[in-house]
Amino acid sequence: MARSVEKTTPTVLSGVNAMPAPTWSWLKMNSAKVEVPAGLEPAPARVSVEVADGSADVLSANADAFDDALVAAGKRFASRARASAPGDAAQQAAVAAGLLDEMDVPALSLYQHGALRVEEELSVPEAFASGMGAEAWAYLRRLGRKATVVDVPSGARATVTVRVSGAPGAAAAASVDVIARRGSSLSLVLALDGEADGAADGAAGGAAPGLVGAALRVFAGQESRVAVTTVQTADDAFVALDDTGLFLDEGARVEVSHTVLGAGAAYTGLAADLRGDGARIDIATSYLGARDQERDFNYEIRHFGRRTVSNMDANGVLAGSSKKVLRGTIDLMHGAHGAEGAERETVLLADEGVTNKTVPVILCDEDDVAGNHGATIGHVRPEQLFYLGCRGLSKEAAEDLFIAAKLEDAALSAPDEATRASVVRLGEAVVPHFKEEIA
Repeated sequence: MARSVEKTTPTVLSGVNAMPAPTWSWLKMNSAKVEVPAGLEPAPARVSVEVADGSADVLSANADAFDDALVAAGKRFASRARASAPGDAAQQAAVAAGLLDEMDVPALSLYQHGALRVEEELSVPEAFASGMGAEAWAYLRRLGRKATVVDVPSGARATVTVRVSGAPGAAAAASVDVIARRGSSLSLVLALDGEADGAADGAAGGAAPGLVGAALRVFAGQESRVAVTTVQTADDAFVALDDTGLFLDEGARVEVSHTVLGAGAAYTGLAADLRGDGARIDIATSYLGARDQERDFNYEIRHFGRRTVSNMDANGVLAGSSKKVLRGTIDLMHGAHGAEGAERETVLLADEGVTNKTVPVILCDEDDVAGNHGATIGHVRPEQLFYLGCRGLSKEAAEDLFIAAKLEDAALSAPDEATRASVVRLGEAVVPHFKEEIA
């Protein structure tokens, strides 16, 4: 039985969204610290689950369903464990026994030591991880208390929506386990929202703080299809934490859509284990930063299986004095023959006061693979602002145009009317007459 989260819960989470291979320490980009507002009351009742009409009966009372599926898959993949590698524990033992010269053993980084442990020693369940890290994951799972278990039978189809409605002075988080059995199909929507008291101008002001979050685990079975859509529309008084861990079996296909529009500080983490041959994951991230908002992302894709494919695409707008860090790591592990990974980001800097940090990383321990990354970062040029100014638009009005465009796109692509209404509410608080324009 899960313990309740008391008001005395530590208010700082460390090591959040940590890169698997730390680098560029002088830029302070390797990880983040999350300051959780003190004194928040746990609010499990503010999480609701909806199963669409016509969907299979997928809500399960088996709290161990995810772990059981992971253990069963691990037994099938156990034979693929790496027997030995340069610099591993076996070679170190040989040096200690005088059977091997120390100069013949390569020095390994902390990351390389960890990678070898995953390849040689750790089981699939032990190697499973989420993007935000152990401390944040444990915090969210405690908040979520009893997990919602979505277990889709083989060959079945289902659509499930989980809503987290934050409130001032409260910490509301959903804890969700998904098991998509062989050949099944699931569309999962996570709607994270929070409306602050007295935040009519979209800024936190003197509004009471709150927290909204989700801790999601997904087991995508053989030949399954899973689509995860997360939309976050909380007001600035809120901290938003969205953490995900995924396991992809043979031939599984997973599509993830992250839309981050609100919250004064928003943290998004995702880690994916592409263990099965032919598995594929596509991640599309859309974000908006305005005023003094903070955005922090961490994506880790580990390719274990042969012919696995990953694509990460991010598109964002930063305005005001907002700050953003996006870490994307594609890890082409030993044995991932024919694997392909790509990461791309396009970001528009609509104001000179913004801070943008993009950290694309490709790690490789296999020859027959392909990895690509790139970023397109553009400023609104002075001559463009001059052009708009000659037509009666101030700098602030021009900035509102870019913000409104991002919000309009989110409203038009919202997965349901309730989520669309939350986007419109947030837009109305940020951009004058947004509701009229979108109508």
